[in-house]
Amino acid sequence: MKLQVTDIKGASSGDIEVREDVFSVPAKTALVHQVVVGYLANKRQGTVKTKTRSEVSGGGAKPRPQKGSGRSRQGSTRSPVWVGGGRAFGPTPRSFRKNTPKKMRRLAMLSVLSDKTRQGNLLLVNNFDIENAKTKSVVKLLGALSVNESSLLVTDGVNSDLVRSAQNIDSVKTLPVQLLNALDLINKKWVVMSVDAVRKVEEIWGGVYKGENSFSSIEALDEVSDTDSLNNDQVSEIDQIRFAVEEIISNE
Repeated sequence: MKLQVTDIKGASSGDIEVREDVFSVPAKTALVHQVVVGYLANKRQGTVKTKTRSEVSGGGAKPRPQKGSGRSRQGSTRSPVWVGGGRAFGPTPRSFRKNTPKKMRRLAMLSVLSDKTRQGNLLLVNNFDIENAKTKSVVKLLGALSVNESSLLVTDGVNSDLVRSAQNIDSVKTLPVQLLNALDLINKKWVVMSVDAVRKVEEIWGGVYKGENSFSSIEALDEVSDTDSLNNDQVSEIDQIRFAVEEIISNE
């Protein structure tokens, strides 16, 4: 497939050929949700803590006699029902970490990136060679590309001038291609990538997506050559499966 390329002034610079297994991956909503939940969970510190009745100070003496006052029985002023008492069933330090397999993270990222491509929210530029490291340079760049909402600028490496220029714009984030992930792609409306970053994406994640069906050929079905031991219904079912696989391959 081909994607259009522009320069930093918004003028067209032609097209480039990109890999379909990177920029045309089917949407996988459930997978993306699971990966994003994992990212957000791993960002939590899990250090919140409240004191129980055994940890707050005071409460050594019984506040009033057990009987005779006509009031409720109380044994400590640090009971959870008292003001200044301990917290019942309060939060304690814990880990929220979720271990997400690498293949799932990669495929989720490619799914979101492909979705941006289908929606027309992926823009390619020749490079990010801005005039000087000032905020107005990035504002001018985004204006030339007609990007008026949140955006993610993806470079092929660390671009210190671009980082300094965009750090004062809340809706803009810069990211080297090696750190590209599904969460940052989802959080931004537009994704602007340099051509070198596109080639780096193809180099790193090309081949991760293997296709919807696991049959690249009908060799697996051809291995069932001994049909003498099968009845007519089983042979007919194998022929139907072989025909369906051939149809899928021919339509790809």
